Amino acid sequence: MGKGSNVQKAQAARERNQKKMGKSDEERKAAFDKAKKDSSAFMCNICRQTFMVNVKLPALYLHVTAKHGPTVDPVSCFAALAGFDPNDPKGLKKAAAPGAGGAAKPKAKSKKKDDGLLDLLDAGLKKGKK
Repeated sequence: MGKGSNVQKAQAARERNQKKMGKSDEERKAAFDKAKKDSSAFMCNICRQTFMVNVKLPALYLHVTAKHGPTVDPVSCFAALAGFDPNDPKGLKKAAAPGAGGAAKPKAKSKKKDDGLLDLLDAGLKKGKK
Protein backbone atom coordinates (compact mmCIF):
# COMPACT_ATOMS: atom_id res chain seq x y z
CA MET A 1 0.00 0.00 0.00
CA GLY A 2 0.98 3.59 -0.50
CA LYS A 3 1.57 6.31 2.03
CA GLY A 4 -1.87 7.83 1.61
CA SER A 5 -4.57 8.25 -0.91
CA ASN A 6 -4.96 11.21 -3.21
CA VAL A 7 -8.08 12.25 -1.29
CA GLN A 8 -6.10 12.79 1.90
CA LYS A 9 -3.38 14.69 0.05
CA ALA A 10 -5.94 16.92 -1.64
CA GLN A 11 -7.69 17.61 1.68
CA ALA A 12 -4.39 18.55 3.35
CA ALA A 13 -3.50 20.84 0.44
CA ARG A 14 -6.94 22.49 0.63
CA GLU A 15 -6.49 23.18 4.35
CA ARG A 16 -3.02 24.67 3.79
CA ASN A 17 -4.32 26.97 1.07
CA GLN A 18 -7.24 28.04 3.20
CA LYS A 19 -4.88 29.05 6.01
CA LYS A 20 -2.79 31.10 3.58
CA MET A 21 -5.85 32.94 2.26
CA GLY A 22 -6.80 34.22 5.71
CA LYS A 23 -10.25 35.37 6.75
CA SER A 24 -13.16 35.88 4.42
CA ASP A 25 -14.90 39.24 4.12
CA GLU A 26 -17.74 38.13 6.41
CA GLU A 27 -15.30 36.92 9.08
CA ARG A 28 -13.35 40.20 8.91
CA LYS A 29 -16.54 42.26 9.22
CA ALA A 30 -17.76 40.18 12.19
CA ALA A 31 -14.39 40.51 13.95
CA PHE A 32 -14.35 44.28 13.33
CA ASP A 33 -17.89 44.70 14.70
CA LYS A 34 -17.03 42.66 17.81
CA ALA A 35 -13.86 44.67 18.44
CA LYS A 36 -15.75 47.93 18.00
CA LYS A 37 -18.47 46.84 20.43
CA ASP A 38 -15.93 45.66 23.01
CA SER A 39 -13.83 48.82 22.78
CA SER A 40 -16.77 51.08 23.50
CA ALA A 41 -18.23 49.01 26.34
CA PHE A 42 -17.38 51.32 29.26
CA MET A 43 -15.39 54.52 28.81
CA CYS A 44 -14.72 57.09 31.51
CA ASN A 45 -16.15 60.41 30.36
CA ILE A 46 -13.39 62.36 32.15
CA CYS A 47 -10.15 60.54 31.32
CA ARG A 48 -11.47 58.40 28.41
CA GLN A 49 -10.05 55.17 29.87
CA THR A 50 -11.84 52.13 28.46
CA PHE A 51 -13.00 49.04 30.34
CA MET A 52 -14.01 45.60 29.10
CA VAL A 53 -17.62 44.52 28.65
CA ASN A 54 -17.59 42.15 31.61
CA VAL A 55 -16.33 44.67 34.19
CA LYS A 56 -18.44 44.89 37.35
CA LEU A 57 -19.81 48.15 38.75
CA PRO A 58 -17.58 48.07 41.87
CA ALA A 59 -14.52 48.15 39.60
CA LEU A 60 -15.88 51.20 37.80
CA TYR A 61 -16.59 52.88 41.13
CA LEU A 62 -13.06 52.05 42.28
CA HIS A 63 -11.70 53.77 39.17
CA VAL A 64 -13.72 56.91 39.95
CA THR A 65 -12.57 57.13 43.57
CA ALA A 66 -8.94 56.17 42.94
CA LYS A 67 -8.26 58.18 39.82
CA HIS A 68 -10.58 61.19 40.12
CA GLY A 69 -10.98 61.54 43.87
CA PRO A 70 -13.99 61.33 46.14
CA THR A 71 -15.34 64.74 45.12
CA VAL A 72 -16.18 63.62 41.56
CA ASP A 73 -19.71 62.33 40.99
CA PRO A 74 -19.49 58.69 39.76
CA VAL A 75 -22.32 59.26 37.28
CA SER A 76 -20.27 61.97 35.57
CA CYS A 77 -17.71 59.27 34.72
CA PHE A 78 -19.98 56.32 33.95
CA ALA A 79 -23.72 56.49 33.29
CA ALA A 80 -23.96 52.86 34.44
CA LEU A 81 -23.17 53.95 38.02
CA ALA A 82 -26.53 55.73 38.38
CA GLY A 83 -28.18 54.18 41.43
CA PHE A 84 -25.02 52.27 42.43
CA ASP A 85 -24.53 52.09 46.21
CA PRO A 86 -20.85 51.63 47.16
CA ASN A 87 -21.91 50.34 50.60
CA ASP A 88 -23.99 47.62 48.91
CA PRO A 89 -22.04 46.64 45.78
CA LYS A 90 -24.04 43.48 45.06
CA GLY A 91 -27.43 45.13 45.61
CA LEU A 92 -28.47 42.76 48.42
CA LYS A 93 -29.70 45.49 50.77
CA LYS A 94 -31.73 47.12 48.03
CA ALA A 95 -33.39 43.82 47.15
CA ALA A 96 -34.23 43.15 50.80
CA ALA A 97 -35.65 46.66 51.37
CA PRO A 98 -39.40 46.72 52.09
CA GLY A 99 -40.13 48.96 49.10
CA ALA A 100 -38.33 46.66 46.67
CA GLY A 101 -40.25 44.59 44.15
CA GLY A 102 -39.19 41.25 45.63
CA ALA A 103 -39.93 42.28 49.24
CA ALA A 104 -38.18 39.30 50.78
CA LYS A 105 -39.40 38.45 54.28
CA PRO A 106 -36.76 37.86 56.94
CA LYS A 107 -36.51 34.23 57.92
CA ALA A 108 -37.69 33.32 61.39
CA LYS A 109 -34.97 31.64 63.40
CA SER A 110 -35.75 28.17 64.53
CA LYS A 111 -35.65 28.12 68.30
CA LYS A 112 -35.95 24.36 68.37
CA LYS A 113 -32.46 24.00 66.91
CA ASP A 114 -31.02 26.54 69.35
CA ASP A 115 -32.72 24.91 72.33
CA GLY A 116 -31.28 21.54 71.40
CA LEU A 117 -27.81 23.03 71.16
CA LEU A 118 -28.17 24.77 74.53
CA ASP A 119 -29.36 21.54 76.13
CA LEU A 120 -26.31 19.73 74.80
CA LEU A 121 -23.99 22.43 76.07
CA ASP A 122 -25.66 22.48 79.49
CA ALA A 123 -25.39 18.71 79.74
CA GLY A 124 -21.71 18.85 78.89
CA LEU A 125 -21.08 21.58 81.47
CA LYS A 126 -22.97 19.75 84.20
CA LYS A 127 -21.10 16.56 83.50
CA GLY A 128 -17.74 18.25 83.82
CA LYS A 129 -18.49 19.95 87.19
CA LYS A 130 -18.80 16.75 89.33
